[in-house]
Amino acid sequence: MSELDIPTPPSRIALLSPRLANQIAAGEVVERPASVAKELLENSLDAGARRIDVEVEQGGVKLLKVRDDGRGIDMQDLPLALARHATSKIRDLEDLERVLSLGFRGEALASISSVSRLTLTSRAAGAEQAWQVESEGREMEARVQPAAHPQGTSVEVRDLFFNTPARRKFLRAEKTEFDHLQEVIRRLALARFDVAFNLRHNGKTVLALHAADDPLSRARRVANVCGPAFLEQALPIEVERSGLRLWGWVGLPTFSRSQADLQYFYVNGRMVRDKLVAHAVRQAFRDVLYNGRHPAFVLFFEVDPAVVDVNVHPTKHEVRFRDSRMVHDFLYGTLHRALAEVRPQDQLAAPAALPEIPRASGLQAGEFGPQGEMSLAAQSGAGLPAYEASTVVAPASSGYMPPRSPGVPLADQQGVYREFYQEQASSTELPVAQADIPPLGYALAQLKGIYILAENAQGLVLVDMHAAHERIMYERLKAAMASEGLKGQPLLVPESLALSQREADCAEEHAQWFARLGFELQRLGPESLAIRQIPVLLKQAQAGQLVRDVLADLLEYGSSDRIQAHLNELLGTMACHGAVRANRRLSVPEMNGLLRDMEQTERSGQCNHGRPTWTQLAMDDLDKLFLRGR
Repeated sequence: MSELDIPTPPSRIALLSPRLANQIAAGEVVERPASVAKELLENSLDAGARRIDVEVEQGGVKLLKVRDDGRGIDMQDLPLALARHATSKIRDLEDLERVLSLGFRGEALASISSVSRLTLTSRAAGAEQAWQVESEGREMEARVQPAAHPQGTSVEVRDLFFNTPARRKFLRAEKTEFDHLQEVIRRLALARFDVAFNLRHNGKTVLALHAADDPLSRARRVANVCGPAFLEQALPIEVERSGLRLWGWVGLPTFSRSQADLQYFYVNGRMVRDKLVAHAVRQAFRDVLYNGRHPAFVLFFEVDPAVVDVNVHPTKHEVRFRDSRMVHDFLYGTLHRALAEVRPQDQLAAPAALPEIPRASGLQAGEFGPQGEMSLAAQSGAGLPAYEASTVVAPASSGYMPPRSPGVPLADQQGVYREFYQEQASSTELPVAQADIPPLGYALAQLKGIYILAENAQGLVLVDMHAAHERIMYERLKAAMASEGLKGQPLLVPESLALSQREADCAEEHAQWFARLGFELQRLGPESLAIRQIPVLLKQAQAGQLVRDVLADLLEYGSSDRIQAHLNELLGTMACHGAVRANRRLSVPEMNGLLRDMEQTERSGQCNHGRPTWTQLAMDDLDKLFLRGR
């Protein structure tokens, strides 16, 4: 088509017809049947419903009916319910700045009614009669008529996009559309444990979730929605600091996924997919997740509604925090510490009881982010020399840790291991009760110079000795670097960088943080910087590009872990070369020493690359292999 063939738009300005305006709004709100379900379900929850029934035909295209037992709508308000920008949830700007409801824009029902045949039936609390209003996708006066209905509201949406065939062509197969709709219900079912959800498709019951009012039933609902395997390998957390609260379940790194399909994050009960949240979670899992894998989690973040803006996107999937830096650091720090504190004994704990969520220990919100990772490592090894920092003192309940001697070089500790375990092996007073056996048990043998076989209270433990020792060495190197600090190396010829004024201002604002990591940056002008010093460990890195990338992160998220990631990558390489190699024969005392170190080292369940370091074969698993008991 040539430029001459392009139609010229009319020059006169005119108001859009109400029908066309509603259909344009529907393009933002109503993408598919799942979008309709989301809006209707949120209205039911805002109305105080305790039970919601959803009936679907042909994936929601032919019929989508949502019925609740909420407060209902008064007869005189029914015509307004289908009007644009009519809502009962906000009244003035103050309400908009502190949104407490899921829906508030007043566009959903008007948009849905413009592209479908909609029937709304409702009976308000205390009313003697239910009333009904209909709309068929065209301009018409809303006609209210009496109907039979218990307290609550039913919204029936038929023939979606019947009057916009171009939109209907973009819908997928029935199964695909229903899967999207079912996922919406699952998300809301996790957000509101106190509400019962029932879903029927083509006359068959698909979901029947009862209200969950106690910790055990809430855990059951999580298992019902996410699968029992998730709950069995999830870490329950609950941390509250400085007006911020995070609770829920985080899947262990070994329960990673090939896709980000098991990630539910809620802000004040609203399901969101926010890039700041995703960045914080990704950083928290950086050291323990295998390349290309995605973590699984169900997390609930609670914050003062006045400091979060939910009116960012028509679908309300994105939010904006007033203090994004503090929120990012709190999320990162909480998850980072929770994953670090997982020990073998935690992973071996029976998940069947589904106990109430314990309160995890945590630091103050904003006290650390990815920039503070070195200070975290230093705290975990406080009072111990650098090479000993990651091996923390054994808990009092363990009477079988070898005596660790601060000030004794690591090489000499092997003699301590040997003497201790030889004494234990020759003693006739080895623990008999299962409660006295260490989590990873005692070494039995070494297989092919690669794996350690050990016996614990549950059965057989298999350990990849190189991967396990690699993690131990890596954590020690990180703690040593944190306690000794990073040494900088001045550049013979300072490297100049041409930046935007915003980037240069950001570099100047974070100058102390750069200095702590071994960089020295000097402001030369409004839009230029000079790199005068870089960390010794990064002398082979492209310092200029690294600083640019870090500044981009700081401007986008308020934090950056690129420098730390580069340093950790180098430390990981050093740990890999320093760890015991395959085919090296270890004595039983040396193997036991490695097991004890694993029990006390952070993130010892995964090596530096995210691969598992050990696995458990319980007696039941072994019995199945040999068909015992059948």
